[in-house]
Amino acid sequence: MATSSSPITQVSQHAPAPISSLQPQLLTRLTLDLRGQKFSVDRETIMNLPESVLLCLFPNGLVLSRQSTAGDGGDSDEDEDVYAVDFDPQCFSFVLSFFRQAQDTFYGTSNFPGLYQAQQHLVEPGSQNIPAEFAPSQNPLLTKQAIIVLREELEYFAIPPKGDKAKTSADPKTGQPSPDLIDLKKECGQKLLEKRSIFTALQRNVSKENNLAEQHLIDMLCMSGFERDDSWGYRALEPNRCCISSIALVLLKTGIGHATPSDPTPAGVTVDNAQMATAQKLLLFWRKPARKCWWDGLDVDIAKSGEAPRIVKLWSRRVWTLELSLI
Repeated sequence: MATSSSPITQVSQHAPAPISSLQPQLLTRLTLDLRGQKFSVDRETIMNLPESVLLCLFPNGLVLSRQSTAGDGGDSDEDEDVYAVDFDPQCFSFVLSFFRQAQDTFYGTSNFPGLYQAQQHLVEPGSQNIPAEFAPSQNPLLTKQAIIVLREELEYFAIPPKGDKAKTSADPKTGQPSPDLIDLKKECGQKLLEKRSIFTALQRNVSKENNLAEQHLIDMLCMSGFERDDSWGYRALEPNRCCISSIALVLLKTGIGHATPSDPTPAGVTVDNAQMATAQKLLLFWRKPARKCWWDGLDVDIAKSGEAPRIVKLWSRRVWTLELSLI
């Protein structure tokens, strides 16, 4: 045996403990419980959802692996992980349906070839239809379906008219709002819910403050796929809150046209380079949602038919989230 001053030391004959090779099993499907309604969604579909929607679904982050490791029996259906999510299930269905239809139209199905198959020649090297600045390596709009996602969170605050039965002071016994005030807030929410036009509130703010940046935002969105009189695709009151959530989804106008979209062929494909340049500006919002917030004042009449006018002043805090999704 070597002495303690020797650079050679004795090595234990015992083999080191083996390192476990068990890794968390990646989920191929996620089961979501949205306010009591369950959805089973595959992983790819989840990852294609807009960033702003994912943040609402998973505010603490998304985990795509099982909490149990492979081989410990955690892969049985009875032990599947169910994610409880506080999100409107009808809004989620609307988003899933739109994205699924857009994907089928672009990439095709067993009965439909899809638009991408007809425009594949645009990404071939040396294509004469695409200028150098729109090269496929720098322009994902040639190979991906782009969707503009616009969401609005509207919080409203009702101020009852003077002498109205609905008082803003809380009940001294319970500390809760009076039933009359709760009913007034619900009626105001229904009035706001009926106002489905997307750009009316923002256009009103433009007219009031002569905000050119907001006017440019409206113009850009209308050049890229929206119409000026468009309505929200889905709009609903949030439960137990003075809040209305809305979302609108449109396909981005990329400038790539198909003479016969129902039967796309390479011969019928045209490219509007000016529109393509406009569409590329929206790539700034890909995976980088932008937000805009402003206050909006409005008077609404919540009187029922045959009653005297009952005008309520509403102050609304509107938050828009704009982003681009590529699928």
